[in-house]
This record gives sequence, C-alpha cells and structure tokens, in this order.
Amino acid sequence: MPRRGLVIQARTRWLLLGLALLFSLILLMYLLECAPQTEGNGSLPGVVGEGLGKEYYQALLQEQEEHYQTRATSLKRQIAQLKQELQEMSDKLKALQEKKSPKINGMNYQGTKEQASNDLLEFLHSQIDKAEVSVGAKLPSEYGVIPFESFTSMKVFQLEMGLTRHPEEKPVRKDKRDELVEVIEAGLEVINNPDEEDGQDEDDGVEERQLYNENDFVEGYYRTERDKGTQYELFYKKMDGMEYRHVTLFRPFGPLMKVKSETVDISRSIINIIVPLAGRTEAFAQFMQNFRDVCIHQDKRIHLTVVYFGQDGLSEVKSILESVARETNFHNYTLVSLNEEFNRGRGLDMGARAWEKGEVLMFFCDVDVYFTAEFLNSCRLNAEPGTQEGFRFLAGFWLRDDLSVSHRLSDCW
Repeated sequence: MPRRGLVIQARTRWLLLGLALLFSLILLMYLLECAPQTEGNGSLPGVVGEGLGKEYYQALLQEQEEHYQTRATSLKRQIAQLKQELQEMSDKLKALQEKKSPKINGMNYQGTKEQASNDLLEFLHSQIDKAEVSVGAKLPSEYGVIPFESFTSMKVFQLEMGLTRHPEEKPVRKDKRDELVEVIEAGLEVINNPDEEDGQDEDDGVEERQLYNENDFVEGYYRTERDKGTQYELFYKKMDGMEYRHVTLFRPFGPLMKVKSETVDISRSIINIIVPLAGRTEAFAQFMQNFRDVCIHQDKRIHLTVVYFGQDGLSEVKSILESVARETNFHNYTLVSLNEEFNRGRGLDMGARAWEKGEVLMFFCDVDVYFTAEFLNSCRLNAEPGTQEGFRFLAGFWLRDDLSVSHRLSDCW
C-alpha cells in the first residue's frame, strides 16, 4: 500500500508539470498574435507604404550629402591657408639666406659640388694609401695575416673551410656573386680603357688594341681589412696569348678604385719543384705520371729536384727518373741522395741549395700532391722576385691518397 501511494503522487506531479508547460505555451502564442504593433513594426519600404519609405531615405541621403559637402569645403579652405603660410615661410627663409650670402649663384653652387666631390676622392685615396695594398703592414705574427680567398667566374674558394671540408662555396651567395661580377667588369673597364699611367701607347687605336671580355677572366683573389676596405687582385688572359693582365682594385667602403694595372709576362719563369722522399716508390711513380702529363707535355718550364733519404728504394727512384727522361727527352731534373733519416725540412733546404743556375721560383712539394698547369701559372703570377714570396691562395692543387682526390690545399711555400 505505501508503495502504491508513492507511484500515484509521482504521476500527479508529472501531470501538473505538463499542464503548466501547456498553459505557458498557449499564453506565449496569444501574446505573439494579439500584441499591438509598435512603430518599428510599421510598414517596410517596398512592401507596405512604399511611397513613405522612399521619401524618408531620399531626405536622409540629401542631408548626408550636404554634410559632406560642407566638410569638404572646410578642408579645402584649410589646405589653401596652409599652402599660403608655407609659401610665406619659404619666401622669408630664401630672403634670409640671400641676406647672409648675397654672392652665391649657380656657378658658386656648382663649385661647391665639385669641391665636395674632390674632398670625397681625396678621402678615398687616403684610405687606399693607409691599406696594406699600398704600404704593407708590420704584423706581430703569422696569425695577424689577413688571408686572401680565391674565385673564378663560377666558383669561390674559402680558406676558412680548412682541409676538413671542400673549400668551394656551394652555392655562391647572390650578394657575393653580384659583388664579384661587378669587380670583374670593373677590371675589364680598366684594361679596355687604359690611362696614361698604365703604360699603354697613346698612338695605339682601339682597332689595334686587344679588347678583353668576361671569358678572358682567369682568376682573382680578395680580402677585406675591416677598418679600410676590400682589396681585389684580378688576372685576365687571351686564349691565344702568352701575357696576363693584372689589375688591382680597392673598395674603401665606397666605389671601386683602381690601384694599378700592369702586364705580366711569365713565359720565362722557371719553377723548381723540390720533393723530399724516403721509400714510397709506388707513390713516386704516380707522382711522375702526373709530372709527365702536366709539367713535361703542357708547361715545359719546370725543373724537378728529388731529395732522397736512405738507400732502400733509391735504385727504383733512379730507374723511374731515367725511364721518364728516355721516353720524353726530359733532362731538367736533379737527384740528391742523403744517407740520413727522413727530415722534411732538411730535404727542402738541401733541394733549394742544389740549384745553382740563377733566379728560380721554388715550389716545395710532397709526393702526394696532384697539381695542374693552371696551378703552376698561378704560382708564377703571384710571386715577385725580391718582393713577394709564395702566393696568396691557389685553388688548383690537390692532396691525394692512392690517386683518390680528397682535399684542396690552400697554401704553398
């Protein structure tokens, strides 16, 4: 019985709740249908009372147009006033300047511009005079040397890469490529339009003088002194010629400036390749194969000095040298035999002392080095007797191990 009474009470509550919701719904519908219309629910334009809606919006548009016209007129009047005031101030300033310097005219102004240009050129030349390209520099040690980086028309070789990685920059950054292209073109301008100080004959016409182009650029070197500017050394050569044109440019944090332009003749420059050796006859045979192809057949201005330590393998080295001499008719070589333990420094010293034929360019070489004819010409171009020993940066000679090219070397003595 108690359970049944609870069920009846629950049903009664749900029934009362349903009746309340139904009553609320009916009341809401009544309010929506029978509520009086407000002003906002009046006739809509285009539906009911169409004429009244058009007049209202036309009046509104006309009112807005009059407002904007008034605003525009006011702004125009203010602009005219500002222009007038600006003109008055300009006239006053001009009169004040004429009062202070009445003699200034167009010619004086042109003279001021020329004086400023001359002052700038004088400053740029002073920067060049201070740079190492002109006066050299005293350095505390070899670590103070600013190294050169090498480039061709297609590649840039960086010393900072060292021997652990290939020093060729891939790809060349656009800003650096644009810079080097500009430098190469500036060098061509110097060569094709020489000054009197360049040593060119004034009587030579353009038809007689050889004109160079971008394809004649061989190689270049550059380095930057942080407080002065960038130095560029450029070399050009015609395919059918023997002479090189050398142009030195300097950019003193401004436009490119010519330092010098000269003709370099390396046709008579002999290189003495000095190789210290002990044993390693197989590596020497490979070295002589490259020597035969590059030095004997292509360059033909080479002397070879081999400094051999010990007796073991000496006969094989002699046999290799004599065999090459018979096959190629090459006799410009010297074999120095030392019955001592191998010492590279002593070998290079003895090889240098063995030369007794006058001035020569010495290339201290190792038996594992593979070089090209272009490398040998770079040695000649970058060495000056009594002035410059060695060279800046050469990208043409390789260190190899069992004929597999591994690294480029970036220095030579």
